[in-house]
Amino acid sequence: MEDRISFQQINKLAIPAIFSGIADSVITLTDIAMVGNLKENSVEALAAVGLVGSFLSGIIWVVAQTKTSISSLVSQSFGAQQLIKVKHLVPQALFFNILLSLSILIPTYLWAEQLFQLYNASGKILQYSAEYYRIRAFGFPLTLISFTIFGTFRGIQNTLWAMKCGVVAAIVNVILDYVLIFGVGEIIPALHIQGAAYASLISQGVMVIMAFYYYFTKTHFRLYPGKKLHPYFGKYISLSFNFILRTASLNVAFFMANAFATDYGKDYIAAQSILMNIWLFFSFFIDGYSGAGNAMAGKLIGEKNYLKLWKLSKDISKYSIIVALLLIGICIVFYKPIGQVFNKDPRVLAIFTSVFWMVLLMQPINTLAYIFDGLFKGMGQAKLLRNNLMMATFLGFLPCLYLCDYFNFKIYGIWIAFGMWMLIRSFPLMYIFRKKMLSQN
Repeated sequence: MEDRISFQQINKLAIPAIFSGIADSVITLTDIAMVGNLKENSVEALAAVGLVGSFLSGIIWVVAQTKTSISSLVSQSFGAQQLIKVKHLVPQALFFNILLSLSILIPTYLWAEQLFQLYNASGKILQYSAEYYRIRAFGFPLTLISFTIFGTFRGIQNTLWAMKCGVVAAIVNVILDYVLIFGVGEIIPALHIQGAAYASLISQGVMVIMAFYYYFTKTHFRLYPGKKLHPYFGKYISLSFNFILRTASLNVAFFMANAFATDYGKDYIAAQSILMNIWLFFSFFIDGYSGAGNAMAGKLIGEKNYLKLWKLSKDISKYSIIVALLLIGICIVFYKPIGQVFNKDPRVLAIFTSVFWMVLLMQPINTLAYIFDGLFKGMGQAKLLRNNLMMATFLGFLPCLYLCDYFNFKIYGIWIAFGMWMLIRSFPLMYIFRKKMLSQN
């Protein structure tokens, strides 16, 4: 038996996972790029879409942890060649996530203005934020349904189907964005920021329809949840709860960063919106390798093959850092034009270009954090990941943010705080993983 997973095997999972992972980020980035080039109130529209996009990404990262939980349990059963054991667990997780999405949708829809006032939004920015969000919020059930199905696909070591769904959805969104935001003559009226929201919602619907197609035609799972709770359902909820607590603390960092940026002025939050969503794009891109690590780690744990898992961690870290460096190189070449894609306001662009290098500089460290995060998720180490991120947020990010604000570093302080955050997220996980693997081998 081979003692390591090959480059081809890793990329067979990682590359499709990259494309499926960046689909939602591409949807938000497309919205930002197009509304940022509107003729009227483009800065306010950009700030609003950026605020909502960051909030949605944060919430999606929270609820996406249920995808991680089902992936972990399915992949471990797959590795142990006992997939039949989770036949009813998957539909139970699916129905649970629909209820979870409604519990988010209803209160945030009703109190959208109050929600974005917490980000210090006011005037046109607040109005646009609420309008945009109240349409996109209906995508929560669609997102959670697709994530549950994609987690199941990942558990059986397939990320290709999710990639196809994500790529088609992103293409549909780009086309509809242009049509609905700017209109088509007298045939389709220009819907401004609401057009961007409708385009995103429709593309999410397309993604869910495709996900169900692959679910019913390519897997043995169905929608019948059985007559009683699955024996693993409690473990699924426990994993999800710890992953959600972990990611909720991640949301605290996003919220505070955007609240501080909004308080510095509309030009700052507009620039922060571009920076944050590019950073999230990088994150979702690298998350493809993290997702591959997640799926493979769960399978290897099921097989009890710790030597292969140790070698996988080294190989997948190397590959993902190379990808991050390539992305950084592209961004350096197109450093100024990247900002101009999203907005033409000279004040916004001046702030963006003065800080963008900081976002790029931290990407290799971010990459390591995501890779080992994914490996531990596959191993089902939810409490460890929860504690690590809570420590990074409350003992690293927040003290650093307030200290930098005290010295009036403004947006530079926000990204210094993010740098501290990622340092604490990455190196402790690497140390603990190495210690665990050496003890098993």
